[in-house]
Amino acid sequence: MNTNLHGIRVAAALAVLTAGGFLMASTNSAFGQTSRTDSPPAGERGQKLEKATFGSGCFWCTEAVFSELKGVESAVSGYSGGHVENPTYKQVCTGYTGHAEVVQVTFDPSVISFPELLDVFWKTHDPTTLNRQGPDVGTQYRSVVFYHNDQQRQEAEQYKRKLDESGAFDAPIVTEISEFEKFYPAEDYHQEYFKLNGREPYCRVMIRPKVDKVRHVFKDKLKSAEERKQTE
Repeated sequence: MNTNLHGIRVAAALAVLTAGGFLMASTNSAFGQTSRTDSPPAGERGQKLEKATFGSGCFWCTEAVFSELKGVESAVSGYSGGHVENPTYKQVCTGYTGHAEVVQVTFDPSVISFPELLDVFWKTHDPTTLNRQGPDVGTQYRSVVFYHNDQQRQEAEQYKRKLDESGAFDAPIVTEISEFEKFYPAEDYHQEYFKLNGREPYCRVMIRPKVDKVRHVFKDKLKSAEERKQTE
């Protein structure tokens, strides 16, 4: 683990302890809020899992958010969108590899749909700040959806357009929507970071508010206590 880079990230987070402006306010407007309160019968689940890849700043935050959702089988932190094979965290942090910190979500579309994942994605980060989320600055922290098929592309572009038209944000959305090419899992110490390091300053300052928001705004989409145990 690169302790210097980790220390810089934590220090920056503490510097914005009282800011909090990077979290999007909760909205329930008609442009994209969907609700699915009833899970399908067990026999209808898991027939075909799909993947979605999102970048919304630090992947520690993004992974923690999507791990809360029922229908999400796994959320893995990693790197996408660059030009270097098998990049390391240190290389990605330079900004020269072109990668974004992302989370690859494996999900059951019979339980949670891609548009529902988009809903959570856009409501748990600020998509109007170019190459920045809170204290994390650089192209690796860009807001991005890497679509895996044409349907995901269409749904992401439509949702983004409707968000802009709705005036949900005070500034234009700068989220990149690009075709998925490759995903490189991040180093082991990045995986389940919030779960394993929840008492660290960065986790308490930056990740905990986003997790709390998901638990408040998306109550109907959360895993049950039993489902959470099964993933531990």
